[in-house]
Amino acid sequence: MEAKPRVLGTTSKMIPLALPKGTDKLCELCQREARLQCTECRVTFYCDEEHQQADWVGIHERICQLLAPIRTPTLYSLQRAGRIETQLKKAELIEICRSVGQSKLSEGKHQEALPAAQFCLRCSIDLHGPSTVQMVPAYLLLAEANMGLGNLARVAELLSQAEWAVLKSPECGHAVRHQLHRSLGRLHTATGNLEAALLNFADDIYFASEEYGLDSTVTCGGYFLMADVFTKQGKMPIARSLYSQVARTWHCHLTNLFQTHIQNVQNLDMLLESSYDKAQLVEVDEMLKTILEFEQNDSRKDSTQVALVAHCLAMLWFLGGDSLKALGFGSTALQASQLIPNHDLTEPIQGLLQLVQNLQTKSHPGSD
Repeated sequence: MEAKPRVLGTTSKMIPLALPKGTDKLCELCQREARLQCTECRVTFYCDEEHQQADWVGIHERICQLLAPIRTPTLYSLQRAGRIETQLKKAELIEICRSVGQSKLSEGKHQEALPAAQFCLRCSIDLHGPSTVQMVPAYLLLAEANMGLGNLARVAELLSQAEWAVLKSPECGHAVRHQLHRSLGRLHTATGNLEAALLNFADDIYFASEEYGLDSTVTCGGYFLMADVFTKQGKMPIARSLYSQVARTWHCHLTNLFQTHIQNVQNLDMLLESSYDKAQLVEVDEMLKTILEFEQNDSRKDSTQVALVAHCLAMLWFLGGDSLKALGFGSTALQASQLIPNHDLTEPIQGLLQLVQNLQTKSHPGSD
């Protein structure tokens, strides 16, 4: 029996005579003249089915029922209490779109992230105004989506607007400044302006360390991006040093998470249930695998670093609920650690591997 195709929302053709005189309805995605209307909320319009489906997958499925109250004026919505309630609903929509968009970006789904990022920007402008510092996260989200699609001219435009908003707001916090400089660094890396990229990543690290601390996993993201630039410049010793800093920071963080997880889970069957955010899991996995590949291909063949990074990946995937990946990276870590006499990671790695093997035996009794 064939599976039924997934329904990506439903639309109906617009009836121009049914609209108030002088009302032009524009496509939610491209702002061209609309011909279709969402039959669920009835306040969202599209130029064609392709844009309707893209918006449904990107964000509309999540926010469809939330749009009618803020897009349908009533006598109450014009009163002070109604305006405050509408603003709160818009703030909720912005946060939903930011969360959905960021999750899709972390999974590498840049095209799917566009509708959420675009709606987040429009709603933020409506709530805060176009040049306020509250707009910066929305500019950065849309810039990151366009970066992944190679739309660098659009990225430069968005980041310029974000930079202007920050310059106009001396009271702007360290977190926003770190995010802005990280995005600018990525743009300059993509356009080949590596010196400008390094300057922005240095500012990124400074502001991140002020906000989160020097040993934070957020701050070490700047070190990782800076190491990538130095690799492109052929400055391998500097890149190696920065990658080592990133690996040490993540090893400390994941070790703490792993130990806490083991202590807090009473039922052995629940140990391999994912305790890690999926979007962040993908992002951290990509970063650590880049470092592992760098170390494995390095002529120095530093077994200590290989063991450290592979152990990070083993703990990460254990926390992510994937025993096979945890076992694979754990085995790589153990092989590297055993090349060094009395290596201090050998015992923790063996403990992790034994735990995973015990869980697999318990899940598949009699499989030996």
